[in-house]
Amino acid sequence: MQKQRTLIMGAAGRDFHNFNTYFRDNDNYEVVAFTATQIPDIEGRTYPPELAGELYPQGIPIHPEEDLLHLIKEHDIDQVVFSYSDVPHEYVMHKASQVLAAGADFCLMGLKKTQLKSTKPVVSVCAVRTGSGKSQTTRRVSLILREMGYKVAAIRHPMPYGDLTKQIVQRFADYSDLDKHECTIEEREEYEPHLNNGVIVYAGVDYEQILRQAEAEVDIVLWDGGNNDLPFYQADLNIVVADPHRPGHETSYHPGEANVRMADVFVINKVDTANREDVMAVSESLRELNPSAQIIEGASPLFVDDPGAIRGKRVLVVEDGPTLTHGEMAYGAGWVAARRFGAAEIVDPRPFAVGSIIETYHKYPTTGDVLPAMGYGDTQMKELEQTIRNADVDLVVIGTPIDLSRLLEIDKPSQRVQYELQEIGVPTLEDILREKFAKG
Repeated sequence: MQKQRTLIMGAAGRDFHNFNTYFRDNDNYEVVAFTATQIPDIEGRTYPPELAGELYPQGIPIHPEEDLLHLIKEHDIDQVVFSYSDVPHEYVMHKASQVLAAGADFCLMGLKKTQLKSTKPVVSVCAVRTGSGKSQTTRRVSLILREMGYKVAAIRHPMPYGDLTKQIVQRFADYSDLDKHECTIEEREEYEPHLNNGVIVYAGVDYEQILRQAEAEVDIVLWDGGNNDLPFYQADLNIVVADPHRPGHETSYHPGEANVRMADVFVINKVDTANREDVMAVSESLRELNPSAQIIEGASPLFVDDPGAIRGKRVLVVEDGPTLTHGEMAYGAGWVAARRFGAAEIVDPRPFAVGSIIETYHKYPTTGDVLPAMGYGDTQMKELEQTIRNADVDLVVIGTPIDLSRLLEIDKPSQRVQYELQEIGVPTLEDILREKFAKG
């Protein structure tokens, strides 16, 4: 049988996982290349032979997605596997149309071929969209499970932006591990809050190896999803977070709608800052798509060290990068806090932006008058730092999940915004987790 010549479209996450779990040792396929989007500077690299396996002794090249149609023609590709997340359904079908017109099959991979089975119980936290509040929900779940007497590890959706051979399995137990693995700002935003709570974090590239190592030291595995991607592991409890600031997105984004349809529990987050009509619209939509799932309403109340320091000031707001880029939000927690605590003006950062920060605004035009905390490498972190330095403001309001002052030299007074999930009414996450995982 002739091998199916395959190209995998991705963004350095789901694409590598799909390859590892289904294609790596599969003699029926020849994966000719990956294409990459969303992640800066990933294209032009190679998926290394240490990860690609015996069938690919030279590794597999990674090309920019702009080369997709050329690659299909040049390599006589039989099928293209779409393997990244948080894109509109219409976007996916436009890509499918391009591929079909070029002569190849277009494929989306399901859970049966890509999910791994753990020997330990698994709780999965995923979302409808990036920026819905997965991180604080995952932290809340981890604290409840620990209070129940379980040892928990959070396994985070991949963000392998560096040397892939050094990132096959990554374990983070304290801040020194973040430096050891040369983590980007985006990685630190996800890992640091878990470490603050005493929860070990795993991440990397090969999620079977990661799972087996984590199983050796914990009682329960907590899948901490990325974007709105599907979980990599079969879960005993699927929790999916929805955002009432974006009503309708639960039915219009891939693969967020699939998450909705497979959820056991919904957390409708941010009900304290959303219109009640939008909260009800999202709730009704979730019930229509998945009537058997339980629904929890939650808030993410905001805290700053000195709210009075914001009042009357001209401020620069720095927000979580993925929420503004992949998540297409115009603002985040920092903007809400600046408004709530009486900032005289939220200053548009664009006139002060440099380098790749300018490019980010061009690529993601839905971003509002806030600065996305882009930091995929040393150069971009320096450009972020310079943008803040250039800004003509009295104060910087930092709405990222980590304290940026630990990584950047911020030459202005600043206030950090923090937030955690608080459930409203019953049932609570604790009620559900105790019913599912109570000891004895």
